[in-house]
Amino acid sequence: MEAFLTSTAVVALAEIGDKTMLLAIVLAARFKRPLPIVLGILFATLANHAFAAFLGEVASFLLDGIWFRYLVAASFIVMAAWTLVPDKLDEDETPKPARFGAFLTTLVAFFLVEMGDKTQVATVALGAQFQSVLIVTAGTTLGMMIANVPAVFLGNALIARIPLGAVRAAAALLFLAVGVWLLLETAGWL
Repeated sequence: MEAFLTSTAVVALAEIGDKTMLLAIVLAARFKRPLPIVLGILFATLANHAFAAFLGEVASFLLDGIWFRYLVAASFIVMAAWTLVPDKLDEDETPKPARFGAFLTTLVAFFLVEMGDKTQVATVALGAQFQSVLIVTAGTTLGMMIANVPAVFLGNALIARIPLGAVRAAAALLFLAVGVWLLLETAGWL
């Protein structure tokens, strides 16, 4: 349960204000068809995060050792700093929706935009920490949906009311807490 709840919380907080959340708003405004967009986000996230969690779990088995646990702890601390940097959606990342429809455009766009994104990197670290592809994928996917489904339905009104700086700070503190906790646990202090 710890792996699921931690994965959900980390990704839900990190995703708020992220470029994929901005992409959800852009797609919702262009297509005005929320269900295919939500399903596209769901399937893209499942594929992307399952791969990331698998990569993290495999890395934890291949690179088993105290130094690897310190590396995972450090990655969470680095993610804390990265989370404080606001994202923006670049013009060249905005999909051209008229060609493939809402679902396929969302599926492809979310899968590609999520590559190398902080939530994907966090999923790799969570997979390494908890060594459970299924539970980490379920948690991170739920976190993505918690952040992005309201963005699809409420869009710009939501962004205008949420203090993104405070959300980024909370997400950074969560990443930092997980990193420090893992660091202390690895050092044998917990």
